[in-house]
Amino acid sequence: MNDPLDDQGPGGLDSDELELRGLLHQVVQDIEPRDGTLEHLRRAVPARRARKRQAAVGVAAAALFLGTAVPALVHVSNSTGSSADPSIAGLGQDATGGASEGAGPDGGSGTVGGSTGGGPATGHEGDQEDASGDDDSPGTTPGVPPGGPSPSEVPTTPVCTAAQLGGGTAAADVPDSAGTVYGTFRISNVSGESCTVTGPGTVTPIPLGAADPAKISVARHASGDVAAELPDPSTETGQLVLLPGAAYEVRFAWVPAETCPVEGGGTGGTGGPSPDPSPSADPGTTTGGSTGGDTGTSTQLVTEDGTADGSVQVSYTPEAGSESVSVVVPDACAGTVYRTGVLAGS
Repeated sequence: MNDPLDDQGPGGLDSDELELRGLLHQVVQDIEPRDGTLEHLRRAVPARRARKRQAAVGVAAAALFLGTAVPALVHVSNSTGSSADPSIAGLGQDATGGASEGAGPDGGSGTVGGSTGGGPATGHEGDQEDASGDDDSPGTTPGVPPGGPSPSEVPTTPVCTAAQLGGGTAAADVPDSAGTVYGTFRISNVSGESCTVTGPGTVTPIPLGAADPAKISVARHASGDVAAELPDPSTETGQLVLLPGAAYEVRFAWVPAETCPVEGGGTGGTGGPSPDPSPSADPGTTTGGSTGGDTGTSTQLVTEDGTADGSVQVSYTPEAGSESVSVVVPDACAGTVYRTGVLAGS
């Protein structure tokens, strides 16, 4: 019986395998690699090995993260109870003070930053103070002056009506060295409910006697104008909430442009005796509204020095259309009334 090993060639292959090997060698003996194939393999093989190393490092990092995060999550869940929020598990220790803190002996919350057992503080006091972000004393609201409305009042406080605004007063100071007269209108909330002033109202000059309507105007006060004693426009407010009994102010300044004219002597054009001065020309304070009959067309008076008697009645009407208040500026025939917007009452 022939041994099978006798039919194998020198390489341990039988005759069929040797024949197949020869055929394969004949098929590929004319095949040659393209130019640059060797260089491509020299670059591609190290790059592929580097990518494999990076992937392995990423997998190891992910495994390390999971290995540390999961135990921490379990620990926080056990420490804070069933009410803990897993989405902020990393903050659970700061928010609840850990297992050593929590409810005090009376059932209230324990001292922030310290344990109930009298041990050392956990060091979170500063974190809790920073989280509050508010140094205001208890009972006060940021951005609202003491005694002012609460934030819940401000957006819901209705606009002041004509019936809510009243008790108005008007006053004028004596002229300064340049002849400028400063005055103040003051309007109060006479109702029992808060309301919001939403506009500056209207200031109207009414010429009296020799005052020339064509030479009298009204201008809004601006920084740097001639009415230097008026408050800076930055102190004005577009909307002001008035508590019951509170008041706001609008100030003005009469700046003369020229003096009243000098007549040729005697009376003002009628030839007869001078009539009694009109009550509306009284330079004092008037309240409750304009006299209504002083339109500047009455008989002009003449002072002892021959100067025509002229004055300007400055009236203010609130935005809500409430009753006007007015004050008379004496010895005023031509000039400009500078007025402010709404100012918080002092």
